[in-house]
Amino acid sequence: MARAVVLLSGGLDSYTAAAVARQEGLELYALTVNYGQRHARELSAARAVAVALGVVRQVELALDLTQFGGSALTSRLDVPKDRLPESGEIPVTYVPARNTIFLSLALAWAEVLDASEIVIGVNALDYSGYPDCRPEFVRAFETLAALATRAGVHGRSLRVRTPLIDLSKAEIIRLGVSLGLDYALTHSCYDPGPDGRPCARCDSCLLRAKGFAEAGLPDPLLI
Repeated sequence: MARAVVLLSGGLDSYTAAAVARQEGLELYALTVNYGQRHARELSAARAVAVALGVVRQVELALDLTQFGGSALTSRLDVPKDRLPESGEIPVTYVPARNTIFLSLALAWAEVLDASEIVIGVNALDYSGYPDCRPEFVRAFETLAALATRAGVHGRSLRVRTPLIDLSKAEIIRLGVSLGLDYALTHSCYDPGPDGRPCARCDSCLLRAKGFAEAGLPDPLLI
């Protein structure tokens, strides 16, 4: 069975992307990165999602990006509330080079596993304006992987799968529901309360709420 390394954050996008890969017959190995994010509640969500997906193994890797800061998710900068970024705006919740770093870690594990694919739940439609969620970034990373790895040198190309790249948030949610996913296991909020409940006001919460509303479905976290 072909293997895939899945970047699993505990959010609904990575859960859905992993479920698509599972449906297609790939054997899943989940990589979750504890990078010092203020929404660390997503780590427990990632563990629950990994169990629900039946992954072969989940690695939770510690990488303290708070040493660099530069983002509201890794420093004391305020998380924006009650507004979505305007077109072309890169919000303060962008973590510098995060997906480049995460994909590099996934690439290293994929080489060890002889995996043929890395799966990541990036999305270029309903997203927060992050430059490392765009198709051209993914294509560039595939080129890097072909040049920088033993597998690539030997002609075994590694594909970066982005099954959600062209879907709206509503379409992602409908897809996940059709696959039987339990979105009550997930966590999306950038600034949860002490009890872990979503703030319902940050960019991620607003995008999630918009997606469920347009899908005509209730968000199980808010029931």
